[in-house]
Amino acid sequence: MTEAVVRPTNFIRQIIDNDLAEGKYKTVHTRFPPEPNGYLHIGHAKSICLNFGIAQDYQGKCNLRFDDTNPAKEDIEYVESIKRDVEWLGFHWDGEVCYSSDYFDQLYQYAIELINKGLAYVDELSADEIREYRGTLTQPGKNSPYRDRSVAENLVLFTKMRDGEFGEGKACLRAKIDMTSPFIVMRDPVLYRIKFAHHHQTGNKWCIYPMYDFTHCISDALENITHSLCTLEFQDNRRLYDWVLDNITIAARPHQYEFSRLNLAYAITSKRKLNLLVTEKIVDGWDDPRMPTISGLRRRGYTPASLRDFCQRIGVTKQENLVEMSTLEFCIREDLNQNAPRAMAVIDPVRVVIENMSEGLNEILTMPNHPNRPELGQREVMFSRELYIDRADFREEANKNYKRLVLGKEVRLRNAYVIKAGRVEKDSQGEIKTIYCSYDAGTLNKNPEDGRKVKGVIHWVSTKFALPADFHLYDRLFNTPIPGSVDDFLSTINAESLVVKRGFVEASLSSADTSHAYQFEREGYFCLDYKHSSKDHLVFNRTVGLRDTWSETTAE
Repeated sequence: MTEAVVRPTNFIRQIIDNDLAEGKYKTVHTRFPPEPNGYLHIGHAKSICLNFGIAQDYQGKCNLRFDDTNPAKEDIEYVESIKRDVEWLGFHWDGEVCYSSDYFDQLYQYAIELINKGLAYVDELSADEIREYRGTLTQPGKNSPYRDRSVAENLVLFTKMRDGEFGEGKACLRAKIDMTSPFIVMRDPVLYRIKFAHHHQTGNKWCIYPMYDFTHCISDALENITHSLCTLEFQDNRRLYDWVLDNITIAARPHQYEFSRLNLAYAITSKRKLNLLVTEKIVDGWDDPRMPTISGLRRRGYTPASLRDFCQRIGVTKQENLVEMSTLEFCIREDLNQNAPRAMAVIDPVRVVIENMSEGLNEILTMPNHPNRPELGQREVMFSRELYIDRADFREEANKNYKRLVLGKEVRLRNAYVIKAGRVEKDSQGEIKTIYCSYDAGTLNKNPEDGRKVKGVIHWVSTKFALPADFHLYDRLFNTPIPGSVDDFLSTINAESLVVKRGFVEASLSSADTSHAYQFEREGYFCLDYKHSSKDHLVFNRTVGLRDTWSETTAE
């Protein structure tokens, strides 16, 4: 990343500082270990920034490792999307991409080692029976009737599992720990299960796959990870993480540290629920701009810098909290206010005719691309006798607080002339079709010569040169701050989360591309939709409004 970043501090960095000072490690090696069973979301962005950011700041290494232990739910599409998202955020992993499946042979041998030590056994209880035997938070579990099989018998049965001689769900390998442990994760957890599924990396080589908790700690150790960072829901799992490493022959000994996950208001980050939104076609794919996925935020117009800024602002703690959506929106506004070029678009158009201007006159006006950044250059915009303005920018009657166009009064057209509304033409339904105005030809970018004060400024586009465009106006996908806490979270879908309008943009946007967003004056920040837009059909997605109207509305 090119911009200078103030180095943050948090409890994890303090641990690393101490470890380095005491000589526990000479270098820092982290990893980002997603499961390739869905697209990354905003919570993953926090983990990416933490793991890769620490590696950068300490001149260490960070691996990208796919914890691909469940081929039934994984897909190469997810692998590619994750790699894309990490690089788009501005990070790159050390060396080649890693996969837990790279270590399947070694993991199998470690399972054999546990069996030989009398610390693992093949269980033939069904999944329901295992659940029943496990007990509850208040009741201890009880031993499986298969728990005391001999080492020799377990080795034979595990080989049969590997060779496909058991059906799915008919046998599994479990650790032999303590069925009375107060921590359910330690009550003889499953280490291997049978799945007859094609794996995106190993093909059909295996029909037994290691469980996440068994795989993750060993993968960390094999990769010489020094600090294994995960979210708080894995806090109890640290006991199993340590147990596995304590009981196998492996040189490295990483340590797991937990931090609070990102909980964003009016959003969900459960992959299962996000996948349901996609499969039920409630949204337009994983990259729908209403989705809290990194690809959805990118399609909506969020920038890598804004997401990195957001992750830095919310910090890294052990305290669970709910982050307001307005914090994320503040970060993108800050970025785009500084960097987005300006343009004009009319989303709800009404026609204006300047009666005292010659019909054939077309004037080229030069406008700055950014009011405070002359280095961003200028653009040419055509001005003509007939224009479109936004319907909300005109009233037949209004009080003195209304600073836009009113019958009999004046307003300035952005970077152009002062006009005065004289009369209107309406259709049979009473809807205004055309506003007839006059203009003061001596007011191009300057005040009227007689000292008249014109306070209001409105945007416009020429009807003759404007380009038709669709505008996707996005809002929060859910009506409740914590949709994940509702039994039927789909019942909280905001019916107004997407409103499509058809209007016009200035002709300079014929060359618009998806590499950056634009501020449509007085409308908000928009970006070209890479999925649905074309040269013949422009589609712009609203990234965010110019101000936080949601907070203002909900506070009323």
